[in-house]
Amino acid sequence: MRVHIGSDHAGYELKGALVALLKADGHEVIDHGPAQLDPEDDYPTFCIPAALAVTRDAGSLGIVLGGSGNGEQIAANKVRGVRAALAYDVETAQLAREHNNANVISLGARKLDEQQAAEIIRTFLATEFSAAPRHAHRIALLDQYEATGTLPGQD
Repeated sequence: MRVHIGSDHAGYELKGALVALLKADGHEVIDHGPAQLDPEDDYPTFCIPAALAVTRDAGSLGIVLGGSGNGEQIAANKVRGVRAALAYDVETAQLAREHNNANVISLGARKLDEQQAAEIIRTFLATEFSAAPRHAHRIALLDQYEATGTLPGQD
């Protein structure tokens, strides 16, 4: 699987470890930066391009990293077609894929150690969307809102 990844300075070290892990697991990794540690960098600069790449690369998934993962998730979700989920354990990663068909996962590098992050990422990448009618309906509602700015029954 092709995986797009981006972080800020707070996620820089964990990003490097995850890139190595993903490559060892046989994934193709596209690193959207940063290429070097800069304590003054800004997460949108790297997380938005990673998220955008996911929307342009059918079948790929994305990972965004920062201190808490919150800002990175928000940045990724600004990209039309992205459903980014903040995951803090294996269960939230699994549910993000199964129920929400998330295509980008956000992690807090200051909240997880490398082993926890690896388990979360592996779960996210291995889990498929359930396609259960109730979940598919909810995704369709999100897609409709993103496209039109309205939901059924709204004036």
